[in-house]
Amino acid sequence: MGTGDIVAFSGFIALFAMMALRVPIGIAMGLVGIGGFAAMTGWRPALNLLAQSPIRTVTDFNLTLIPFFILMGVLATNSGISRELFRAGQAWLGQFRGGMALSTIAACGGFAAICGSSVATAATMTKIALPEMRRIGYSDRISTGTIAAGGTLGILIPPSIVLAIYAYMTEQDVGRLFIAGIIPGLLAILMYMMTVRIAYARSLPPGSRFVVSEALASLRGIWAVALLFIAIIGSMYTGLVTATEAAAAGSALTALIGILRGRLNARTILDSLIEALRTSVAIYTVLIGAILFGYFLAITQSPQKITAFLVGLDFGPYGTLAVILLLFLVLGCILDAMAMIILLVPIVYPVVMQLGFDPIWFGVIVVMTVELGLITPPVGMNVFVINSIAREVNLVTIFRGVMPFVLTDIIRLMILVAFPAIVLFLPMTMK
Repeated sequence: MGTGDIVAFSGFIALFAMMALRVPIGIAMGLVGIGGFAAMTGWRPALNLLAQSPIRTVTDFNLTLIPFFILMGVLATNSGISRELFRAGQAWLGQFRGGMALSTIAACGGFAAICGSSVATAATMTKIALPEMRRIGYSDRISTGTIAAGGTLGILIPPSIVLAIYAYMTEQDVGRLFIAGIIPGLLAILMYMMTVRIAYARSLPPGSRFVVSEALASLRGIWAVALLFIAIIGSMYTGLVTATEAAAAGSALTALIGILRGRLNARTILDSLIEALRTSVAIYTVLIGAILFGYFLAITQSPQKITAFLVGLDFGPYGTLAVILLLFLVLGCILDAMAMIILLVPIVYPVVMQLGFDPIWFGVIVVMTVELGLITPPVGMNVFVINSIAREVNLVTIFRGVMPFVLTDIIRLMILVAFPAIVLFLPMTMK
């Protein structure tokens, strides 16, 4: 074992030790990155790297879409769009048995289209949907399980912050990645609804009476969501604007809609800016740490050695892919979605490229695999978010409620691995 191997092995041990001690992932990766780089090159080059890398990251134009999309989601939440989505879903789907659960999933999908964050989607819908579901007789197991699963749509349906991070780390077109997530996202909504009807068939309350006038009236409250989604995704699909330009326009349009409808004032806009700033700073901190860690990986040649090892196992392309996805699933039980993408993608991406898989397709598959980590024990982030809001519901109840959706996610993952064209169809039609 050479010096580089010893440094790399020690670095990974130190990283996981700090994570076990609850050191923030960005700080832990940055410390290991600088320390490992210094061990290989000396402290002067390492400190120069520490001085330059954060500045380059926060001033990178390609990353400015992240704070813009975060701001758009915060403005949408503060202007009440999420509540209107839920009401519209209830007006149209409430007639069916289990209609409120179906409405919750539909509202999660709609909110994901303007938010991009699973945690924010789960938190928002817990406050809106959980009291209503309890009111008409849903058990806490079904209601919280449905919300936790529906929240995972936030990182798949575009615009997705996690897909944007993947695009940056792999130098892929973020617009194509966003478009690639549309069909899998719609498939997720459909399969989640089927899961509700099949898994909980005997426990669902009856539907309510369908009133045409109420259903049509509910559409007036969600025109803003439709406009935002068409403006953002449509303009990227047609090539009229870049993803960054679409993000900037989307946040401005969200603010304008909120002001014109009397939902936003100077105070709520200022609060939204502060909240978006805090979230953006947290993400940038993780990104800076990941970039420093990436330099450490590069100088120790860890990705190349791991690539050679995995390819040398001779499992074949899909066998090796299964090993990689299993690694994501296992680590998803202890790490959050952003940490997994930032930690693992630089390591496994060269392997995937050498095996001949499409990078756009792999990005969607990875994000879907990361979704499972959001709702699987012992550290399902969406589950803990729901528990932090509804403290009277214990974690075991929420995890029991979400298990049928975990099985659904695994089936959907297998479908998209077997049929990559489902993911790649729309990106292939882009200009």
